[in-house]
Amino acid sequence: MINLNIKYFVKNSLFIIIFGLLISCSSNDGRPEYRERTLEAIYNNALYNLERGRYQQAAFEFDEVERQHPYSSWARRAMLMSAYTYYLQNKYDEAISSAQRFISLHPGNKYAVYAYYLIGQSYYERISDVARDQKITEMALESFIEIIRRYPETDYARDAQMKVDLTMDHLAGKEMYIGRYYLKQSAFLAAINRFRSVVVDYKTTSHTPEALHRIVEAYISLGLMEEAKATASVLGYNFPNSQWYKDSYELVKRFP
Repeated sequence: MINLNIKYFVKNSLFIIIFGLLISCSSNDGRPEYRERTLEAIYNNALYNLERGRYQQAAFEFDEVERQHPYSSWARRAMLMSAYTYYLQNKYDEAISSAQRFISLHPGNKYAVYAYYLIGQSYYERISDVARDQKITEMALESFIEIIRRYPETDYARDAQMKVDLTMDHLAGKEMYIGRYYLKQSAFLAAINRFRSVVVDYKTTSHTPEALHRIVEAYISLGLMEEAKATASVLGYNFPNSQWYKDSYELVKRFP
């Protein structure tokens, strides 16, 4: 879960959270009715609801700050807090939309890194099994790479790098999943192309040794023994202690 450092916003707020604020009356759709209120009242009520886990009400209140006081400095902060609150509700599309709006309106703001990170996390939380489409994984990867590029010395960049490694491994897993399917169907050339993609595009992932071994298997099935032996040599050179190399070595030994 993202730590957006809510305490920072509360601690540095110009206003003290007023405990015991009455919750606004709700309309039929569960959203508070529109009322003209001061910025202090709206923002404090949003924080009050957020601290108590009333995320839907808090998101509405943060959005209300922007609607009623769009040119205030607190509107910028409320926009970002709204994105975070949507994230806490698992409303990832809304979180991304709010964060992207913050970036487009305030690209140089010192809190923009939070917005970029929220976008990445909102994609990352929805990464699916390798058997499914990986478009969301690719978007998460792009978002984290953007954080590293823009904010290389931050804690967010360090966390983003870890997420980059994990998403790369996941995308490699997708290629392996498809490659294994082709291999079982005796579609050896198609399988080789998928496994090569892992070796070339995702070479730092945990899937590379197996990908090389599967290429060896495919070459042997095609009767291309020299290519199989060459690939096994690459596997042995880079991963000499891997079980996949031992398996490949046993395979090529059968064809002196």
